[in-house]
This record gives sequence, structure tokens and C-alpha cells, in this order.
Amino acid sequence: MKVWELGEFALIELIAGIVGKPSSNDIILGMGDDASAWRTEASIQIGTTDILIQDVHFTLKTVTWRDLGWKALAINISDIAAMGGKPSYALVSLGLPPETEVDSVAELYRGLMEIATKYDVDICGGNMSSAPVAIINLSVLGKASENILTRSAALPGDQIAVSGYLGQAAAGLKMLKSGLEFDPETSAFLREAHLRPCPRVAEGQVLAQNGVKAAMDLSDGLVSDLAHIGKASHVAARVWVHRLPIHPLVNAAFPEESLGLALSGGEDYELLFTARSDVVERVKGLMPSPVTVIGEILSGEPGQVTLYDERGEAIEWSESGWEHFRSPG
Repeated sequence: MKVWELGEFALIELIAGIVGKPSSNDIILGMGDDASAWRTEASIQIGTTDILIQDVHFTLKTVTWRDLGWKALAINISDIAAMGGKPSYALVSLGLPPETEVDSVAELYRGLMEIATKYDVDICGGNMSSAPVAIINLSVLGKASENILTRSAALPGDQIAVSGYLGQAAAGLKMLKSGLEFDPETSAFLREAHLRPCPRVAEGQVLAQNGVKAAMDLSDGLVSDLAHIGKASHVAARVWVHRLPIHPLVNAAFPEESLGLALSGGEDYELLFTARSDVVERVKGLMPSPVTVIGEILSGEPGQVTLYDERGEAIEWSESGWEHFRSPG
């Protein structure tokens, strides 16, 4: 069997079965969540890693090296945010074709430093190698309180909520790849959404400190990521598509496609979380970004996500979201 036949998520399950449970009692979370977590004498530490590969995750036709630096660190910080943690340190490993311009590498690090400064992260080391295409691998360490947010804590009766808006990053990618032009405000908004996401670190800490237990960041698409929570928590989910928060500029730019972008587009790096209604109401007033209730957790087939329209009728949806090895390049 080839990896494209198995798919990314089933391959992760296979690897987790080989690795097994951690031998150390200090490990709180191993494989399978947004980040790993372990206990030290002083605090709970969180670690995550992510890789960006040229012509798989990005193309230099649509992204500058500086924006690439920002995004590479942003997606790792977002994993820390999804656990309710605060990022502290980053390690950067690069694979570069020998013909890469030195100025390009400098621009990459300027982008890294822009977001590192914004989120108070120290870049403290890394590695470098020759490679056939540009490869950027980051590892980020952070700290968290005892109340870590996980994918496995959703319960039947919980409301499903998201921070911010959905679909704008995918709309930005579509604009850039298709060479579309909109008015200056819309073009700048969509470009920033795709190339310079802002991880919800403060929001994650609000959730963790106010009774929310289940959360993750939206990287692969709403339907796909909600299915991850469902599988980890052994629950199903119901989503009301007419409640999805879609920015007016996205609706205006892609009126026929905005729903699909919100459901399956991915890379929003907003927080998807579940909690009892009273907890959701409490955090709504504390969150720096808007919160929208979009559905509810149900007993049912683990990972099943059913979509409903404003009339309460189930709707068909064939697209789930991004999955490596199976998703088209």
C-alpha cells in the first residue's frame, strides 16, 4: 500500500500505534493533538513542529520570502494557542537550493522576526542544509496552565463555537492562484488573511482559564477539523451552515463559493471549541475576537459531521478539507 492510498490521518494513526504510549509519567499529551505537553517541576511545557515545503505548501509565485517567514512561525504559534498556551521559543531548520539568493534568506528571517516580536517568541537556534526545493521546518515550545485544551474533551450537549471568521484565508489563496483582482481593500484583506494569519494566543488563554476543555485550531478546514475533535472525543457533530461567520468581503468577492471556502478551505487558524452554553456565553464577553456558535455536539458515530440549512434540513457536502497525500497539489 502506498501512502497516498492510506492518507495522512490514517498514516498518523499507524505511526501512533507503533510508537505506543509514552513511557514517562511526565507526558500529559503525546501524538494526536495540536501539540504535545509534558510536566516539569516548574510548569507544563508544550511543544509543536510543522514543515513547509516549496510547491507542496507554498509557491514563490504567490508569496514573498518575508510573508513566508511570518506564516511559517504563525502556524506553529497557532498550535500552542489551540492548547491554551503561551509560545516562548522557536527553532528553525532550513533546506535551501544552492542557487537561493542570500537576500531571500534574510527576508525570510525578517518575516520570522516580525511575528516573533509580536508574540514575544525567541528564535534560539536551528539547522541548515542543501535541498532540491525550499523547506522550512519550525519547532515551537511554550508554557500552559493545568487547564490544557485538547481535542478529546468534547461532550454531547456542548455548543460548537469558533473565533473570528471562516474562509478568508482560502479566499486569499484562490485570489492569488487565479490572479484575480478586486478593489484595493478587498485584495489587501484577502492577501493578509492567507499570508499573514494572526494566531489566537490571547483567545486560547481565555478559553483555558474559563472552563473550556475541548479546542483546536482550524488548519485543514472546518468540517475536517471538527471531525478530528469528534473522533478524539468519540462524539458526532451538527453544524448549522447559515450561522457560519463569513466576512462580508469574502461574500462579496466569492458569492457562490464563500460557503465552501468556510467549510473546507482551511488555514484560517481560528479556534474551534466546544463547551456548555453557559461557558460559551461567559467567554464571549472575554474574548478579544468575536465568537459565533455554529452547532452542537451529539452522541453518535465518532467523527461524523452533519450539516443543516436554516430550515433544519440536512445538506450533502462532499468536500471535507485538506489531507496530505490525498489532497490535490
